Amino acid sequence: MGACIAKSSARIYRISLTTWGWMLRGEPAPTGPARRGAKPDSFGLLVINDPALPPVLAELAAARADEIDADTVNRELSIVRKAIGWWQAQGWIETDPTIGIERRPAHLDRTEALAKPQIAALWALEVSVREKAFWTLLHESAARADEILCLNIEELFPSDKRGRVVSKGGAVEWIHWQSGTAQLLPRLIAGRTHGPLFLTDRKAPARTPTLDICPTTGRARLSYRRAEEIFEQSTRLLANPLASPDAFDDLKGWTLHRLRHSALTHDADDGTSTLMLRARSRHASVRSLERYARHGVDAVPQHGTSPV
Repeated sequence: MGACIAKSSARIYRISLTTWGWMLRGEPAPTGPARRGAKPDSFGLLVINDPALPPVLAELAAARADEIDADTVNRELSIVRKAIGWWQAQGWIETDPTIGIERRPAHLDRTEALAKPQIAALWALEVSVREKAFWTLLHESAARADEILCLNIEELFPSDKRGRVVSKGGAVEWIHWQSGTAQLLPRLIAGRTHGPLFLTDRKAPARTPTLDICPTTGRARLSYRRAEEIFEQSTRLLANPLASPDAFDDLKGWTLHRLRHSALTHDADDGTSTLMLRARSRHASVRSLERYARHGVDAVPQHGTSPV
């Protein structure tokens, strides 16, 4: 089904369809830490024709929508409907049990940029080279986290401080980084020449796609879910500076998207042109840049001041 899609898109399709694998069996999909590495039992597609499935599926989808953000829920629904349409075209199934499940209204993106002192505090954290390199590359390139995680070592051009990524639309594009990333990449790569740039700490489990396994170490590509989890946990005390460390488990940290958002907002604060912001963000529409053009907290104190 759709072999000619970007690697990042293929990963998203695989994750989404794995999630629906539980629900199409009439079971709730696991969330949080329980989701990591979990896979539903296999089943024949003919169970999708069961007339009792649609109401059960609607309840499961509604319960999941109460726990997961609207963008993720809508993306998963869109992907499973594409798969169902393709299965119907092959004559494998007759019905679409997702009919009646409505898309959730997406919330406005009100993400706030991190202040520059917060970014500095982030760089001061004692974390592994992998996390330091990932966060630095994400901030310096203003790229999407899933694009960065899909990078392979052979797609890097260190002498030019740039790398080749496949955007969510399938186009081949370039990201650029600065000295911070340039200093960290050799330590991260450690002599490897091929395979995923960012790896898990353990050997790849069985059935991991070959393209997501490092041929040198045998470890798997770091997933977005795990990368987001690590970042959120690592930044809980930074996001809640007045909280007691004893309340750590009840705190919420930052999201990876805030690094991309912060990089673009700081560019706008520093007077970067709209055309350059569009080139940095690789957005197709100038209008989509409006969310980043809202000045951050760093810009307010500087407004109206003049150099002495």
